[in-house]
Amino acid sequence: MKPLRVAVAVASVAAILALYRTTLHVNNTTVALSLLLAILGMSARWGLAEATVASVAAVLGFNYLFLPPVGALTIQDPQNWVALLAFLVTAVTGSQLSARARQRAAEAEERRLEIERLYTLVQGMMLSGSARKTIREFVNRVVQVFGCGGAAFYYRPTGEIFRSGPESQPISDHDLLAAAEIEDASIDALCLRALAPVRLGGRPLGSMGLTAPLPSGQMVRAMGNLMALTIEKARALEDASHAEAARQSELLKSALLDSLAHDIKTPLTSIKAAVTSLLGGAPAGERELLTIINEEADRLNQLAAEVIEMARIEAGKLHLEKRPVAVAELISGALSELAPALKGRPLTVNVPDGLPPAEADPEFAGQVLRQFVENALKYSPEGSPLEISAALKGGKIVFGVADQGPGIEENERARIFDRFFRGRRHRFETRGTGMGLAIAKGIVEAHGERIWVESEPGQGAVFYFSLAAVGGGR
Repeated sequence: MKPLRVAVAVASVAAILALYRTTLHVNNTTVALSLLLAILGMSARWGLAEATVASVAAVLGFNYLFLPPVGALTIQDPQNWVALLAFLVTAVTGSQLSARARQRAAEAEERRLEIERLYTLVQGMMLSGSARKTIREFVNRVVQVFGCGGAAFYYRPTGEIFRSGPESQPISDHDLLAAAEIEDASIDALCLRALAPVRLGGRPLGSMGLTAPLPSGQMVRAMGNLMALTIEKARALEDASHAEAARQSELLKSALLDSLAHDIKTPLTSIKAAVTSLLGGAPAGERELLTIINEEADRLNQLAAEVIEMARIEAGKLHLEKRPVAVAELISGALSELAPALKGRPLTVNVPDGLPPAEADPEFAGQVLRQFVENALKYSPEGSPLEISAALKGGKIVFGVADQGPGIEENERARIFDRFFRGRRHRFETRGTGMGLAIAKGIVEAHGERIWVESEPGQGAVFYFSLAAVGGGR
């Protein structure tokens, strides 16, 4: 309440009373209504305090100048007491309603301005690109847009704290860490600061702190919620960008490996042809060296073939020609190609009668079987038995190759089908590239089926893969 406004309010009431008393002679009802309108105007223009003082002045003046006995503050007629009281109540009530409406209009305007500022704040942060840049943009822009003395933000995933403005120092690192654990915003009117958690679906992302002048508590909470959404969006875009970069990198590596493998195969073919020709007429002293060259050329040729196969699988260019193939035929075809390597190995083939054919590409399915058998030969002791099995389970033909090797440790079983992965105990002792089982996995998954291993350290391993049974089996 300002003294000048009070004085003007009282003077306005006095002017109305003087006008009706000396110049315009009207009835008391008209005088009361004129005073009431003037009081409502003051309330709308200035506020409740000025209007209340004007109401009291109007009651006293109206009583003194217009209600009998005129010239005294006493009232003869009881009805005039009722009228005077009604006038006072109406004036004060009207003033209160007018002041409340004015206050609500001011609050609505303030909220509108805050929403515009919030929109401006978020609009700037949406273009930041990463979570860290988004937070850094927030602490800088919130000071500019909302006029806060300072801003601070604690980002929980990295443990970083970002600050802007010299007035952010009253908010300590400990305050920010504690605010990340609370459920709702904390606005300290005495210390002129606000702390709020930043959460997304109950998952804490961090906290923010602001120093005076502060936005409303509702706006502080809205800022926390929008910050959570904006940070999560920035993180999602960042992860997508990294994933795409990784995918492009993998495609490039596959293309390079494929190109390199094809370039290697051309000279290898010439080397192989030359060595084979020389072996036919070489003297005994040279034959051993030529045999080594021949074997190593075969190894390089196999490596190039595996690289090309892996590149085809990763590029999704593995074209299958599925047809019904007998299980016994598939197993015998794979074993016939491995006959020299299987010499001296006890081998059991366990295939029950009456198995339906498998729906598969026989060349690729046979390659998976050969890989399993080669793996068993490579990682089990010489002379130890092998077992190949096939069984109908749930409409699938499940093939298995079991050995009595050292087995696979639990922490390695989940990665055994990854590219270039080799067990800790064998990576330096046994030849191999680590691509064979990865290629087998790619072939099986191209059939839409499963591949897995069951093993216990010291008890051997059993590698399985499934193929669809023709007709679904029974």
